[in-house]
Amino acid sequence: MPEPESSSAHILVIEDEAKLARFLETGLTYEGYRVSVVGDGTAGLAAARTQNPDLVLLDWMLPEISGLEVCRQLRLTGNRVPVVLMTASDEVAARAAGLEAGADDYVVKPFSLQELLARIRIYLQHPKGSPHGQLVFMDLTLDPVTREVRRGERQVELTAKEYELLRYLMEHPRQVLTRQQILEHVWGHDFAGDSNIIEVYIRYLRLKIEAPGEKRLIQTVRGVGYVLRD
Repeated sequence: MPEPESSSAHILVIEDEAKLARFLETGLTYEGYRVSVVGDGTAGLAAARTQNPDLVLLDWMLPEISGLEVCRQLRLTGNRVPVVLMTASDEVAARAAGLEAGADDYVVKPFSLQELLARIRIYLQHPKGSPHGQLVFMDLTLDPVTREVRRGERQVELTAKEYELLRYLMEHPRQVLTRQQILEHVWGHDFAGDSNIIEVYIRYLRLKIEAPGEKRLIQTVRGVGYVLRD
């Protein structure tokens, strides 16, 4: 467990169910995280904007405004804080709606603290800086220090998980990466979610880095995985 990372990380919990909020606050505090708890969408959105948390745990159904709207509003203003959505629905359409709103991941209620901690660690293990230079493939560039991504002169806004997926692909250009390799390196060995999440994120990534008229860079190798190549 990355103790130095967790001891300084601030997690904002936006959850109106008092029992679950207390459970999360107690469990996360015990693990060494600094935790703030807010009970409605409006206050949660304000807290996410002013407190500058390292990660947001966001309930789908909230008073005032929904968790989806909180996420949308954050992304519209350019806030890229990792957001893990907590939802009672495990339907594909609901999960897709959460990802489309800008959430980086989701957990389905009821969930175990161990499962949640595994997701949190994935998003909090990003390095604060990198000794490496920019990653470049054709006209696509990724700066590991500033986390800025560009396609030519166009800046590309990515969620935290989209960024990690693209970075992994760019670190292995022209190398076919299996779905299992991607799942383990981007989502972690102990990821217990839907295996189709790779396809979902590849689709979102393509929409952002492959605008009309631009060459497709992420190629599908049927039955195997994906590769970054021209």
